[in-house]
Amino acid sequence: MVSTRLKVKELLRERRWTTKVLAEKTGMSESYLTHIKNGTRRWNEDALKKISEAFEIEPVDLFDHNRGRTDQISQELQLPEGFVLDTNQQVSVQLKIVPVVGQIPTQPSALNNQVMQQAGGFKDEFVPVIGSEDEGMFCLKVEDNSMAPKFIKGDYLIISPAVWTNSGDVVAVEYGNETPIREIMQVNFMDEFVVLESVNHKKAPIALLRNKDAFRIIGKVINRYQKM
Repeated sequence: MVSTRLKVKELLRERRWTTKVLAEKTGMSESYLTHIKNGTRRWNEDALKKISEAFEIEPVDLFDHNRGRTDQISQELQLPEGFVLDTNQQVSVQLKIVPVVGQIPTQPSALNNQVMQQAGGFKDEFVPVIGSEDEGMFCLKVEDNSMAPKFIKGDYLIISPAVWTNSGDVVAVEYGNETPIREIMQVNFMDEFVVLESVNHKKAPIALLRNKDAFRIIGKVINRYQKM
């Protein structure tokens, strides 16, 4: 797995700053920054932004074992070898480069998706998506055959938080009141219930009461890259 440690110690050394100086520039406590510097405490998105602004670099450039940034990638990308795009949608010439992740992000965004990409060990793995401007879009790699035959191990699912979801759509969802579960399921909306079904319909449906059971749609599966 790629390290998610931040290069704070190295950057402080390069600029000859103390942790106190960084605390003054970020408005964060010196104690908290010391923990982040030493890798003894997790950082969050807000801390990542403040630290990167203080160093005047991009947030993704704070990571140890840094990768090339998404916005610096050539727009002349081809599909991964042996893959075809499974879609019946009309496409345009607009091309977006989407990071590959191994887990569904809790709050998809350009930054959070890149963090998940680093943490999941998918450094420098991207797929091209045509005809979308969704900044929160991500590509989930299917790691096993639990969704077969609908999706199989090695498939890449393109998931868009910006696309409207209707009954019968396959989506990335989060549900559960105590321990939230995030997975790919088919959603069906009813008057009083939201019904979640496994995409291969091999498991019993889950019925959730509206306005009572915790449930939210993270994004809709809009395309699939499938190895042939």
